[in-house]
Amino acid sequence: MAWNEPGGGNGNQHDPWSGGGRRGGSGGGNKGGGDNQGGPPDLDEALKKFQDKLNNMLGGRGSRGGKGGRGGRGGRSRNPFTLPGLLIIIALAIWAASGFYLVDQSERGVVLRFGKFQEVVSPGLQWNPPLIDDVRMVNVTRVRSVSQTQSMLTQDENIVSVEISAQYQVADPRAYVLNVRDPELSLANALDSALRHVVGGTDMIDILTSGREILGSAVSNRLQSYMDSYGTGISLVTLNVESTSPPDAVQDAFDDVIRAREDRQRTINEAMAYANAIIPAAQGQAQRVVEQGQGYRESVVAEARGQASRFSALLAQYRDAPQIMRERLYLDAISEVLGQTNKVLVDVGQNSPLMVLPMDKLSRSSGSSAAASDADHQLDPKVLERIRAESRAAGESSTSSSSVRSSGGSTGIQREGR
Repeated sequence: MAWNEPGGGNGNQHDPWSGGGRRGGSGGGNKGGGDNQGGPPDLDEALKKFQDKLNNMLGGRGSRGGKGGRGGRGGRSRNPFTLPGLLIIIALAIWAASGFYLVDQSERGVVLRFGKFQEVVSPGLQWNPPLIDDVRMVNVTRVRSVSQTQSMLTQDENIVSVEISAQYQVADPRAYVLNVRDPELSLANALDSALRHVVGGTDMIDILTSGREILGSAVSNRLQSYMDSYGTGISLVTLNVESTSPPDAVQDAFDDVIRAREDRQRTINEAMAYANAIIPAAQGQAQRVVEQGQGYRESVVAEARGQASRFSALLAQYRDAPQIMRERLYLDAISEVLGQTNKVLVDVGQNSPLMVLPMDKLSRSSGSSAAASDADHQLDPKVLERIRAESRAAGESSTSSSSVRSSGGSTGIQREGR
């Protein structure tokens, strides 16, 4: 007969895991209705045990075991504090787990405990008790922007339209969260106030032309002072004046004024460029003339000093040998005067005709021997011989007469045949 056939209530029922053992009696509780010796655990029995333990924790009754009545733990009374305690533990676990949060690298957390400032937490994983602490995240690296376009009155009672934008960051998270209810609205109102104050003290032409940079700098300084006095924790990064324009009704007339001003400035620039090109040249020319005059002056002075020094030296020599110096000075003067003429007059005697030698032709042909020989052939050999003889005789007579006059003590200089 199979081990699980019906009618096996007499205890002869065998299973393949029990090894021939029998179940317990019909009347007694056997810790769950069987004793599996050496076999694997019964899943049904394990599930029943877990349900019994859970019922005991929740204050319920245990399950009945077999047919013989209640199990060993089934008669215990229910504990009324077990379920509330378990619920409190679960609630506390959920409350504690909900207190963890992550602060990003670009953020700072402002912790308020029962509405009072506690601390500023840094980036990373943080924990604060929920419902007790209120953590407000503030991004301190993001650059925020606010812009305005306003029409306002200038110092000279004109109306201009100004478009301006400001970029800012949160420098103090605590002040940004606690000191001002709406920091961005406060910044917008302060920007409008600072802009009107600066524009009201500036002329219209300065705002529309070259004064825009000064306008932006003045508004930026005043706006930052406002933010510091309010304690908003805001730091300005840049402030840009996007555009400045007059009212639409006078826009055309103002454009004409701007064009005329630009033409005037362009003409001034061209004149300045021309002046910059002409003035250096004139200054250089004037400097050159001055330097030439100085050079001429120095050369004339040097030459005069040289002549004076030469005259002083000649005077000293003249005092030592007057006759010799007279002769030398005469010869130097004659050589200097006759050296610049191209003709020579030769007086060979009273009865002889005056001879003129073509020295210009002779000087042009003196560089080559062939030209010199041609000049000799052009003259009569007899004439040349007579000229040479008369020249020698005139030279001897002049020398003898000069010696006689010199010995006679004459102070004048005379030349025979001259």
